[in-house]
Amino acid sequence: MLLAPEAIAQQPPAEEGELADDWMEATDDWFGENLVGPMSDVLFYDFRTGPWTDAQGVEHDGWLGTSVPFVVAWLMFGAAYLTIRMGFINLRAFKHAIEVIRGRYDDSEDEGEVSHFQALCSALSATVGLGNIAGVAIAVGTGGPGATFWMILAGIFGMSSKFTECTLGQMYRRVDKDHHVLGGPMRYLKDGLSDMRLGWLGGPLAIVFAVFCLGGSFGGGCAFQVSQSMEIVKEQVPWLVDREWIYGLVMAVLVGVVIIGGIRRIAATAEKIVPLMCAVYVITAIAILVLNAEAVPHAFSLIFSEAFTPQAGYGGFLGVMVIGIKRAAFSNEAGIGSAAIAHSAAKTDHPVREGIVALLEPFIDTVVICTMTAMVIVVTGAYDTERFPEHAVLIDGDQGAVLTSKAFGTQISWFPALLAVASSLFAYSTMISWSYYGERCFTNLFGAKASLPYRLLFLVCVFLGSVITAANVKDFSDLMILSMALPNILGLLLLSGKVKVALDDYWLAYRMGDFTEQQIAAGKK
Repeated sequence: MLLAPEAIAQQPPAEEGELADDWMEATDDWFGENLVGPMSDVLFYDFRTGPWTDAQGVEHDGWLGTSVPFVVAWLMFGAAYLTIRMGFINLRAFKHAIEVIRGRYDDSEDEGEVSHFQALCSALSATVGLGNIAGVAIAVGTGGPGATFWMILAGIFGMSSKFTECTLGQMYRRVDKDHHVLGGPMRYLKDGLSDMRLGWLGGPLAIVFAVFCLGGSFGGGCAFQVSQSMEIVKEQVPWLVDREWIYGLVMAVLVGVVIIGGIRRIAATAEKIVPLMCAVYVITAIAILVLNAEAVPHAFSLIFSEAFTPQAGYGGFLGVMVIGIKRAAFSNEAGIGSAAIAHSAAKTDHPVREGIVALLEPFIDTVVICTMTAMVIVVTGAYDTERFPEHAVLIDGDQGAVLTSKAFGTQISWFPALLAVASSLFAYSTMISWSYYGERCFTNLFGAKASLPYRLLFLVCVFLGSVITAANVKDFSDLMILSMALPNILGLLLLSGKVKVALDDYWLAYRMGDFTEQQIAAGKK
């Protein structure tokens, strides 16, 4: 924003709208050239698996024919390994997870700040957001219907990653003198690896994670949410065109009202917003699919067939797989480590139990909500630029939220207006939870007194999200959030043995009925 006066001064007298365009464009250009570009070159290096150009300007196809960023392969390897290591806990603990969030095992005397259900809602409010509306549309628009298959698969395997990281978040959490919980990858990477005499590795990994998480909170947890929700709102409120900063200012004020109150107020807010907005969105999607029931079988056929034989030009099925996995990770954050920060605050004496609750998140977020979005986009054909040429601009500009709005609008004329409200709520809930994630990392690096400065900086980024283009925000968000997986997955792999021992002990006690008395007592409260 410091470039704005200079940029404007070099221009001849202009109208108010043109002046607004000048300073917003200057801010956006600086963001892209000085942050997104350089970071992408370093963090998403693909070892020349895809097309590249040598020093002489000669173009090469790459040894796989399509770019496969290391972080994407790293995420899937970690998820697959942990699924096997934990004995497919993502499937066998599903029923028990439902029992836990229903409150059958809650004990108000357990140490912590929020209930199992509140912790789940807090984490879901961070994951169920514009990634489900915009990210899915971007995936289907760029990779075709087949990308949906890989999103679903990544979500199922990601349940095991989420279980492992959230169990560790509980195992290594600390409670300060004010009874505030300090947990997450910053703790288990440092303390957990120190227990294994790997403190020389754990300390640096914890710092690297905290830095990436800060970037993720400012990008995907903040600016991306504002940017994508604003595009939908502008469709319904054209007055905001060239006045986008007003939307950013309003969102900053509304977010500030909640985040100043800390995790208890965040959890209480998320507990009310998340179930309602998920229900409205899913019910509407189901209604559209019912209205187009004859097209549903063909849509499923496209999703599965194009997962392996996709449209030409995207480097074969491997390219579509990468797109699907990236968008799934951005949406459900499994393996990223962020949710472990929220779940570490849950009231429980059994770390494994909270991990079991957490494995529901990728299922709800990706397998249910993302799939619903993808099915509507495929059934309506909104991703098909031959059928809807005007949608090509939306896909090229990464305006996935608007594309989803168009898809729903073809079936229910008034739904884009409702989606504009829903997207703002999705964005709002995501931002208040990610502010907590970023704050925990910020205070871990700079001390407890850094809480207020971080919150103010976060609110500045909420505002900036309204003036930076969707493409730049999406790229920056991908960089930061996916890069959190680099230190986190390594920590999960090294600490998986500890989690496995705790899981076996807990599961044996559960199967033997050792929790029955506690379950009955909780039911009487």
